[in-house]
Amino acid sequence: MEQAPGHFRERLLPFAALIGGNVALALGPWLVRLADSGAVSAGFWRVALALPFLALMAHVNGQPLTKISRKMVLAVLLGGVFFGFDIASWHIGIGETRLANAVLFGNSGSIILMLWAFVVLRRLPNGREWPAIIAALAGAAILLGRSLEISQANLVGDLFCLLAGLLYAGYLLILHDARKELGSWSLLTLSGFASAPVLLGTALVLGEPVWPTDWTPLIVLAFSSQLVGQGLLVYALRHFPPLVIGIALLTQPAVAAVVGWFVFDEILVPLDFLGIALVGSGLALAKATTPRVRA
Repeated sequence: MEQAPGHFRERLLPFAALIGGNVALALGPWLVRLADSGAVSAGFWRVALALPFLALMAHVNGQPLTKISRKMVLAVLLGGVFFGFDIASWHIGIGETRLANAVLFGNSGSIILMLWAFVVLRRLPNGREWPAIIAALAGAAILLGRSLEISQANLVGDLFCLLAGLLYAGYLLILHDARKELGSWSLLTLSGFASAPVLLGTALVLGEPVWPTDWTPLIVLAFSSQLVGQGLLVYALRHFPPLVIGIALLTQPAVAAVVGWFVFDEILVPLDFLGIALVGSGLALAKATTPRVRA
C-alpha cells in the first residue's frame, strides 16, 4: 500500500497526461468552429494569447530565451513560420470538412516524415513500414472519396488539412537540431513569435474578421491546445515508446468524430470508420518505425 502513490506517479499519471493531452488537442477544431472571428484569425489568437504563459513556463523551468546562438534563433523562427502556415491551412480545412477527417489529415506529418526518411536514406520501405504506408494510403483514399461524395468543398477541406500535415512535417524537420538543444517551452515560445505574425498577416490577406465579439472560444482554444494539450504531451512523451504514442494519437480522431456527430450532425457510416481505422493504424505504425535521420 505504501508504494501506491509512487506507482501512480510513475505509471498512471503519465498515461493520464498522454490521453488528456490528445483529448485537449482533439477539441481544438470544435472551438475553431465556435469562434466568431475568422478561422485563421482563431489560429492567431490561439498562439498570441498563449505566448505570455509559454514564456513564463520557459522561465520557471530554467529555459532561457536569450542565451541562444543566432543560427539557432533563425532556425526556430523559420520553423515558426512553417507552424504558422500549418495552423492557417488546418483551420481553413476545419471549416470545410468533417472534424474526424480534419484531425486525421492534420496529423499526417508522421507518414510524411517516414516517406521523407526514405528519400534521405535512399532506400525502400521494409518490415512494418510497408503496412503503415499501404494502410494510410488506402484509408486516405476512402476518406477523400467519401468527402467528394458529400461535396467538393469537403474534399477541398481534406486537402487543406493534408497540406497542414505537410507543413507540420517541415516544421519538425527544421527544428530537428533545436529540439535537442532547447527546452520544449522555450522552443514553443520562440516559434510562437514567428507564427503569430504569419497567422495575423494571412487572416488580413484573406479579409477575415480578426477581433472577436465572443472571446470565450478563443481563450479556451489557447488554453486547451497551446497550454494544456501541449503541456501534458511535453510531460508524457518522455515516458512512452513511439508505438504507444502513436496508438494514443488515435484518441484524437475518436473524440473529434464524437463531437462532429453530436454537435454538427456529421454522421459517419461504416466505410468512414474503415478509412479512419486504416489511416490511424498507418499513423501509429509510422511513429513506431520512422528511421531516425537528420533534417
